[in-house]
Amino acid sequence: MGASMIQAGRAPEAAATAAAPAVRESANMPATFAPVVKTVLPAVVNISSTRMIRTSGGDNPFGLFPGFRMPDRPQRQEGEGSGVIVSPDGYIVTNNHVVDGATELTVSMSDRREMKARLIGADAKTDVALIKVDAKDLQHVTLGNSANVEVGDIALAIGNPFGLGQTVTMGIVSATGRSGLGIEDYEDFIQTDASINPGNSGGALVNTKGELIGINTAILSRSGGNQGVGFAVPVDMVRQVMTQLKEKGTVTRARLGVYFEELTPEVASELGVKTSKGARVSMIVPDGPAAKSGLQNDDVIVALNGKEIDGRSLRLAVGSMAPGTTVDLKVLRGSTERKYSITLDTMPTDNQRVDSPRRNRRG
Repeated sequence: MGASMIQAGRAPEAAATAAAPAVRESANMPATFAPVVKTVLPAVVNISSTRMIRTSGGDNPFGLFPGFRMPDRPQRQEGEGSGVIVSPDGYIVTNNHVVDGATELTVSMSDRREMKARLIGADAKTDVALIKVDAKDLQHVTLGNSANVEVGDIALAIGNPFGLGQTVTMGIVSATGRSGLGIEDYEDFIQTDASINPGNSGGALVNTKGELIGINTAILSRSGGNQGVGFAVPVDMVRQVMTQLKEKGTVTRARLGVYFEELTPEVASELGVKTSKGARVSMIVPDGPAAKSGLQNDDVIVALNGKEIDGRSLRLAVGSMAPGTTVDLKVLRGSTERKYSITLDTMPTDNQRVDSPRRNRRG
């Protein structure tokens, strides 16, 4: 039975041959994380959502009129997830899939207060949403820096699994920069083995200082419950998205205007390029910035603004930039190195996109 990817929100119901280096700060490892939890816990909330769905009325139950079907009926659907207070005046970060389609949002605080919340904005491409309650002087988390997160760091996950209420679990960071999972358009996940279950979505992943390093989003599971493989949107991405949502209610991304694939050794050999890392251009979007610059199919982009890149990092970098930004690209065309200076434009909305093979990535 294969494993499946589950968004963790809206709960439904060998011997070493050499001495290992010392564990960082091992002498200061606390016997308990209770002080950290006491600081963070009031900033993690439960989110109850209500949405109306239409259900088929089905065939006429009495069979009096053959072929007649009862009309569709609206039905109330409840869901639960988690959120993290990020400002004293009531802004709360959560997952888009926790609040998507909701007609009513209720936030339950750690002190059992309940408040109605309104949606400020949501970004399905990163599964990040921002909601707000009307309150002041709320305890909130400190945003950390996910660029500093390392594999092996201790991580605490705080959320509302299965609607039980606030729950804290501990694990380590199992991996960083996880992508290609097919969960979101922009993936740069922190992977952790801290227990995450349905209902944890939108909750906090914090370090031992109590700083927010990620928003718990999904699990990989054969059973539907925790099996030690959970994923969180890194806080650096969350920060970028929520800033735009707060300012204008939506996210605007820049576009280079190419579809690309990760460069493999086999493709590099076919193209005659001497590199093992980069993004092979598979399609140029007509009238896009790349097309106007002279970039061509089968060019291999190897650096952005002087920094080596691959397909994943190129997509994330361009997606985090503002339209109108000028970027410098180093490109290999066969054995020739070329440089381009390209001004990015605006990523079109979904219904304006040019069709391309599913395996291609767009930036």
